[in-house]
Amino acid sequence: MGSAKNTSNASRKARIEEMRRADRARERRGRVLTITVSTVVVAALGVGGFVLISKASDDDGSKSDAKAWPSAKVGADGEKVWGKLGRTHVTEKVDYPMTPPVGGDHNQVWMNCNGDVYKKELPEVNAVHSLEHGAVWVTYNDKAKPADLKKLEAKVKATPYSLMSPVKEQKDPVMLTAWAHQRTVTGADDPKVKEFFSKYVQGKQTPEPGAACTNGLAQ
Repeated sequence: MGSAKNTSNASRKARIEEMRRADRARERRGRVLTITVSTVVVAALGVGGFVLISKASDDDGSKSDAKAWPSAKVGADGEKVWGKLGRTHVTEKVDYPMTPPVGGDHNQVWMNCNGDVYKKELPEVNAVHSLEHGAVWVTYNDKAKPADLKKLEAKVKATPYSLMSPVKEQKDPVMLTAWAHQRTVTGADDPKVKEFFSKYVQGKQTPEPGAACTNGLAQ
């Protein structure tokens, strides 16, 4: 009788131990599954976050070449006018679609434009900042007549918020540029010169009227 009871107790203990081992095995499998799922979720969130951050970086417009330039409208008298142009300060070179540029993103330092006449080509990103301040920029290439250049120099030197410099690659001998406005003139005596200066030196097109044209960059 006692032997049968002992056998029954041993059998029950064996079953209990077997059940405990099965429970521990299920718990281990559950922990492994939880860790695996958590790892997958974290990884997915990480990838998703990276994609979102990358997308935000691509869409923030910090690079000037990512922006579409508006098309120019040409008036009856040949003056070209552009729509809204970027005005972000950048440190890199900007690929302007026109020569000389009429506006757009630019360096935070402007070219001095207090009637300054330069004999060398200017950094475009600095000259564009001068346009933002309401300056008129007179440019010429090697086909311009010396007599015209002499008269234009005199006009610029007598006009605050103007500057003059050579631009070898421009298509016409003498060109006048203000923010978002540009035209070709036949020479210093072309009536359009006076008209352009009168209209655009600190004109209505100026994004930052009254901003300085001194204490900037000079050659």
